[in-house]
Amino acid sequence: MLRVGLTGGLGSGKSTVAGFLRELGAEVVEADALGRTLMEPGERVYEEIVQHFGREVVDADGRLDRARLAELAFKGGRLNELNAIVHPAVIEEQQRLMDEVFRRNPAAVAVLESALIFEVVRDAKARGETESVLADWRRRIDRVIVVTAPDDLKIARYVARINSSSVGREAAETDARVRLAHQIPDAEKAAEADYVLENSGDRSALEAQVVALWERLKAESNNSQRSLSLE
Repeated sequence: MLRVGLTGGLGSGKSTVAGFLRELGAEVVEADALGRTLMEPGERVYEEIVQHFGREVVDADGRLDRARLAELAFKGGRLNELNAIVHPAVIEEQQRLMDEVFRRNPAAVAVLESALIFEVVRDAKARGETESVLADWRRRIDRVIVVTAPDDLKIARYVARINSSSVGREAAETDARVRLAHQIPDAEKAAEADYVLENSGDRSALEAQVVALWERLKAESNNSQRSLSLE
């Protein structure tokens, strides 16, 4: 068994890597998808966000106004407040899903795709936490893969993904730069990672790196004797 954290900055291509790994046989847990689910009406995270940020973050249909919430978080300097609500719940659900994977298949390679593996730890420690699930999260992962790319390329990919027209392009680029400014630089992440995938080339070049890495991950999973629980 092997718990693998897959991370990278906005526009780095980590979701593409996750797709390759899934095709090769990995069990992939997507942090962003879990976060979106937990922020739906009726969920505890939703209620905590509304209580903390107010009804201004709720749109006409009763769901969270994600654009307004992002504005408050990134431009309003309240990102740490939002993360302190969302991240513990997401990590708890990640733990549950990964434990299910290993109960089904003790030899599995379970991949957690998350943009903020290192940032979660950084921000928790900045709040003075030393032994919380957030401050301790990196230690609970066996291997970490970092996907890197030049910032200009990341921004171009982000803009293409959310706004393909020329209208609003400048705003999208600004948004991307603000988000990247809250993320730890690639060089620092790479220094702490077990594996680094460089994604400044084409899709086939990235896929070749992933295929080679997959063989190593499978071998390491077969040799791992760790407990099945994250606790």
